[in-house]
Amino acid sequence: MGFILRIAAAFGLISLTYNPTEWNYATWAQANWSEQMALSVLLGLLLLVGYIIYLRATLRSIGLFGMLLVLALVAALLWVLYDYGWLTLDNSQTNTWLGIVALSLVLGVGLSWSHVRRALSGQADMDDVDE
Repeated sequence: MGFILRIAAAFGLISLTYNPTEWNYATWAQANWSEQMALSVLLGLLLLVGYIIYLRATLRSIGLFGMLLVLALVAALLWVLYDYGWLTLDNSQTNTWLGIVALSLVLGVGLSWSHVRRALSGQADMDDVDE
């Protein structure tokens, strides 16, 4: 259940930042920058904190190569779905949502990898601790 929640939180973070609807930070901040600059900066910094948490944890657990590998697996899955005709790529909004889901999976796997590894191997990861 925690794995799904981490992916959902990553999806929320990415889709709050940008999505093809009008309900996202990028569109709102662009339209309201001159009237609500302070709030735009505050919300942007909150989103940045979320990205730093997710990216740092993902890079520490699976690294850049792991991120690229998860993204390649998602891309291969989308390719198979497209090849069998179960997915069409004609709609740019759908493509944007697919990209958001793909990035959410990468960040969710990165944040969950220590838990997955411990469940599969029985080995726990530990942060480097200076004594």
